[in-house]
Amino acid sequence: MSVPVDAAARRRAAFHHLEVSAVRRLTEDAIEVTFGVPAELAGHYDYLPGQYVALRMNMPDDAGVEREVRRSYSICAAPMAFEDGSSEIKVAIKRDLGGEFSTWANAELTAGMSMDVMSPMGAFISKHGRNGDAGMHNVLASMNHPEELAGRAGTFVAIAAGSGITPVMAIARTLLAGNQDTRLDLIYANKASMDVMFLEELADLKDRYPARLALHHVLSREQRIAPLLSGRIDAAKLETLLNTAIHTDDVDEWFLCGPFELVQLCRDVLAARGVPKDRIRFELFSTGLPDRPEGQAGRVVVADESAESYKITFTLDGLKGEVASPTHARESILNAALRVRPDVPFACAGGVCGTCRAKLVSGSVDMEENYALEPDELEKGYVLTCQAHPTTPAVTVDYDV
Repeated sequence: MSVPVDAAARRRAAFHHLEVSAVRRLTEDAIEVTFGVPAELAGHYDYLPGQYVALRMNMPDDAGVEREVRRSYSICAAPMAFEDGSSEIKVAIKRDLGGEFSTWANAELTAGMSMDVMSPMGAFISKHGRNGDAGMHNVLASMNHPEELAGRAGTFVAIAAGSGITPVMAIARTLLAGNQDTRLDLIYANKASMDVMFLEELADLKDRYPARLALHHVLSREQRIAPLLSGRIDAAKLETLLNTAIHTDDVDEWFLCGPFELVQLCRDVLAARGVPKDRIRFELFSTGLPDRPEGQAGRVVVADESAESYKITFTLDGLKGEVASPTHARESILNAALRVRPDVPFACAGGVCGTCRAKLVSGSVDMEENYALEPDELEKGYVLTCQAHPTTPAVTVDYDV
């Protein structure tokens, strides 16, 4: 087992250069990528099932000019370590229409290549049976024991679509292995059987836990024997699935992962059925909506000392930074901070991943979107700096809290 690092350091968005040890084809449009983690870095890559890593590399644009590209991908394997202290991180990359990085990775990425991989982050994790932050820290100190990661027995439901299965695989494997009384229902939506990621792994998991894992494959463009499992998941189909296959009153925790429309549909249906918000975990890989802002990280802003501006102060790694942001530019706190400190943490810059989270110490901000912070985090004053815009002359945030 790796030596645990300080909990705060573990959550610091730090990049390290890792080598790709294996690339495995999952479907025609998806691959599983394994990064080897040497023993000296293993503690920095401890993670909870459901968390993600950001990948960073330089890619040429249409004009051939190199620029930095970052993409976030969920970890698909349960935590483990080897006898020599090393470990590994496995992610699944599905080719997206127009996605330059995912297209390149599916066509060109091979074992032996390397790139920058951020330390694991994310709150799409099971909190069932945990005693607040202290419980989470205890789990982080013993990452490679599934029985400790899973906590007490419970009944869980996961609803995933497409590549949304990636974090769910890690969560399902860990929960089922951790307690012999745990039960999990998985509704997994895809276009056709050829698009199902981890098909063999899901079948193996079903064979291993036949009485405790229920799989419901729903295919939108392929006819199945059961009409309920054919066609697109809409409110009516979801209600029928919940009424016939799952008893919502008995579910301890729900996991939702997929495109914006499906996740929002599930949240609305569950809310209408009286499911408490604190039992629902959800994650988006992107908003999937063209009218949603995708962040402004890296947008060029020219400061004019003679013009009115906001004073933005931030703390990162114990060091204080300060930058003036022109009021007319309406740039995000993240964008302003990056102009004076290029190592400010971020990944998606679209309000989805939560990597750029910081605590608002003073002043006030307006957040355009939030798909990452939970209600209790908002109450404690945390903001997504990629979506936060100053509304007072001076604003101070702390990335270290």
